[in-house]
Amino acid sequence: MRKLKMWELRRKTVEEFRLGDKSPFIIVLDNIRSLNNIGSVFRTADCLKAEAVYLCGITATPPHRDIHKTALGATESVGWKYYKNTLDAINELKSSAYTIISLEQVEGSTPLQDFKPEKGFKYALVFGHEVKGVQQDIIDLSDHCLEIPQFGTKHSFNVSVSAGIVLWDMFTKLYYLKE
Repeated sequence: MRKLKMWELRRKTVEEFRLGDKSPFIIVLDNIRSLNNIGSVFRTADCLKAEAVYLCGITATPPHRDIHKTALGATESVGWKYYKNTLDAINELKSSAYTIISLEQVEGSTPLQDFKPEKGFKYALVFGHEVKGVQQDIIDLSDHCLEIPQFGTKHSFNVSVSAGIVLWDMFTKLYYLKE
């Protein structure tokens, strides 16, 4: 095996990405405090062709050097919007026929591996504050709450890791698994 050179990866340009087809996902960051987590989510959104990232509440917005440090330019390719209040973002998404999915440990949550996204649907994936999680009023408006099963002593993954796991899982279920 030989490691590929950058030019061999045939990556899209920013313009090609912006004009290209997108996955049916909008990522909603509900009061994320870490700039590095925000940048990491942008990078994952680019890798999996998400439609956009919605930055809500205390979540910082580009341009910022600490976001840029982990996003590696993805803030230029992935569209984003800022909302002072997460409820405003969720209400707008609901009115645009998005299925609202919060990643949170709640009564009756669905284990990630059991959730089957459907082609033709649009999904808003809500990821919450690193300590407090997704706000209860957002959970109340959610169509589904997903939970990533965990087996160690910690009760949660880092928010950017969670976003990567959930997006990859849903992307592969939509585009690679045969029904």
